[in-house]
Parts: sequence; C-alpha cells; structure tokens
Amino acid sequence: MRRVSASPLHREHTPPPDAPVPSPHSDPPPHPARRTRRDLCAVGAALALFAVAALVGHLLHTADTLLLRWPPLYARWEPHVGPGTPAALTFAALAVAYGPPLAHRLPWRRLLLVAWGGAMAWTWSLALVDGWRHGVAGQLTSKHEYLRSVDDVHDIGATLRTFTDHILLDAPDNWPAHVAGHPPGALLTFVGLDRIGLAGGGWAAAWCVTVGTSATVAVLVTLRTLCGEGTARRAAPFLVLAPAAIWVGVSADGYFAAVAAWAVALLALSAGRAVRAPRAVALGSGLLLGWTFYLSYGLTLMVLPAVAVLVVARTARPVPYVLLGTVPWVVVFTAAGFWWYEGYTTLVERYYQGAAGVRPYSYYVWANLAAQVAVVGAATVAGLRRAAEVRRGALVVLLAGVLCAVLVADLSGMSKAETERIWLPFTLWLLPAAALLPERGRRWWLGAQAASALAVNHLFITGW
Repeated sequence: MRRVSASPLHREHTPPPDAPVPSPHSDPPPHPARRTRRDLCAVGAALALFAVAALVGHLLHTADTLLLRWPPLYARWEPHVGPGTPAALTFAALAVAYGPPLAHRLPWRRLLLVAWGGAMAWTWSLALVDGWRHGVAGQLTSKHEYLRSVDDVHDIGATLRTFTDHILLDAPDNWPAHVAGHPPGALLTFVGLDRIGLAGGGWAAAWCVTVGTSATVAVLVTLRTLCGEGTARRAAPFLVLAPAAIWVGVSADGYFAAVAAWAVALLALSAGRAVRAPRAVALGSGLLLGWTFYLSYGLTLMVLPAVAVLVVARTARPVPYVLLGTVPWVVVFTAAGFWWYEGYTTLVERYYQGAAGVRPYSYYVWANLAAQVAVVGAATVAGLRRAAEVRRGALVVLLAGVLCAVLVADLSGMSKAETERIWLPFTLWLLPAAALLPERGRRWWLGAQAASALAVNHLFITGW
C-alpha cells in the first residue's frame, strides 16, 4: 500500500534540478551543458567580485580606513596547519564520496542525526586547525567577547536595569564590543552556563558548536515540510559540508543562527499542518523568535524568511500564536528594566563611536556581499543562479525571503565588515540552493565546497 504524507506540503514544490519548470510561452529549456556553463560563469563572477573587493581593500589604507588586515574578510593571512587538519581532510573526502548516497538512502530520522553529527565533526575539525587554545577555547574569551563580562554580572536584575547605561564608549565601565552590540540575552546565556558549572572558553565553545550545528537539522526539517523530502535530501550534504562552518566554530553567532533556524522550522511545521498540535508548535516558534530578538538586534530581520514560509504555505494561521509566543520575553525584559528599543538606539550611537564611524559605507555595501562568497561557496552561487532561472517553487520563495533579509542588513549600514559571522543566521538558509544542481556533477560541487572551506581555514586566521 502506498504511504500517503500527512501534509500536502510534503510533495515536491521545487522542480527537478535538471529541468526548469516549463511554461506555454517560455523558450525551450537550455541544454544541460549550456546550463552548466552558465553555472560556472556565475561562480566566476562571484570569485571576481571577491577578488576585486580584496584588491580595492588592499589599495586602501586598511590600517586607518577599513580596519581589516585582509579585506573583505575579518582575518589575517597566515598559512598554517594544525591538529584538526588530518580530521578535516579525512572528513571532507568521506563526505564527498559517501554524503550524497547516504542522504538518498538513510531513513529520514537517521539522516537528521547523521547530518547533525556530520556538521559537528566538520565544524570541530575546522576549528581545531587553529589549535585548541586559539581556535576553540580562546575565541569567546578575547577582549571583545562575552566571557570577559561574565564575572561582572553579580545580580542579573541590576545588570538588566543598568545594561543600557554601559553601552556607550564614554560610559563608566562600558561593555566590551560584542556585549554592547547585542541585547542582554547573549551575555545572559554565558552567565547561565557559568552558573551551572560550565565555565570557561571550552564549555562556551562546546555550547556554540553543539547548538549551532543543530541548525542543519532545522533547515532540513523546514525543507522537507515546504519543498518536499527529495529537496531536503539533495541539500543535506551541502548543509553538512558548508564553508560557513568556519564561522560557526566558534562564535556566538552560530548559536544565534540555530535559535533563529529552529524558530523558522517550527513555523514551517505549524503552517504546513505537519504536526498534531500546530498551534502549540507556532507558540514554540514565537518563543524562539522572541528569544532571538534579545540575542541580536539584527535578527529582527528573520521576520522576512518567516514571511516567505507563510507565503509558501499559503496561510497566516500561525501568526497570532507566534506573536503570543514573543510576548513573555518582551514582558520579562521590560519589567526587569531593559527596554529593547532604547538599547538599540543607544547601540547605534556606540556603533558610530567605534570602527563603523571610520569604515566607509561605499566599500562595505558591496564588499560585505563579496565576503559571503567565502561563506556559502561555489555550489550555493551556482544554485542561486539556477533559482533565478527557475523563478518559481517553494525553495525559490524561501531563498528570496532570505536574500531580502541580507540586502536590508547590507543597506542599513549596520554591518560594516565581520559579516561572515554576523550574517550566519541568514546565509545558512542560502546553502539549500545547491539542491537545484543536477545529480550529475554533484560530487564535484560538493568537493568545491570542501576545498573552499579548507583553503580559507588553512590560509587565514579568522577572528571576530
């Protein structure tokens, strides 16, 4: 007996990667070889954009103007190998060889576990290329990071009441850059880890990698619900072997990305009526979405991918419950003395007191996009080109929502450099574009993703 899906959204909404959706008035689909040439041209254009951004950046006075050592990346040139190198090379080879067939054959629930485990293995091995001290334990303990302020939080209530008072550079006992640049939820996360006995950079890193890599599962769940299981399975190896893993391990933004991803995933499950209690799941989505707003001001832009989910599902039923789920966070933080909008406006002032007041908008407004080439990789670029060619389907709508969020973040001027990690909650959702690539040659594209990540990780010391 044929098994029938519980939700109509489980059927394929995305056309097969080898054939654009035909239209009675459209031209005949291009020959596969011609489409591949177009893919390669798109990748070449993206690499050229990156090269131009690097060239222009190095022609400028980076020490006084761009405040980067190797623009457009927040990194320094330092070819090296480390203890994670053998593991990273081995895992990349195994993932390229066996990733696609495993993604096709494994039972769905087992695939989710394998994908999460694979993403963790890939992320840890890349982080350890820089060694335990610099690549892992020391990342979240640098002078700009959250762990520098954990010991300053003696009374959480008092901290929330006075949090905004310490944002500006000329304020007494001002917060480090990353604490000042985010709502207090980010700092309180690491305070909570410290209070339960998981103190120090090692535990903080383990938290960020473990939670951050779970975003792979969240994206797969969303894809299966909205675009069909076939699309999700085709995307799985590219989500696991993503160059973005360099910045997931180890930064708090990887943790932020996962919280936002699960908010979107629960929204998709609720909107698609793929669960027994869609209202409760929508409420859970709202709770996670509300928490993201108190992790990062910029994550309010996750509303755009969320709207794309509702457009695909053709429903607004979950919206009241999602909004209701955000209410407790607003009530708790406001009652405790932290007003989100006041914190944001004060941050904007602090932002332009520092590097943003020097870094030129005219460079970063396009160089930020160039930097994403290193984050998403060649396969994603080729997949996005195919999405533009197809111009319809659930996956295309979802990608469009994410691209809108990226463009708004870019044009806002509140992201000058360091977007490799800052935009992880958005760029993570661009990786499934690789599902549109044809079966033939998929391993080559996957190998290109791995090679890109290995090259960046071994040629540069990335920082944040």
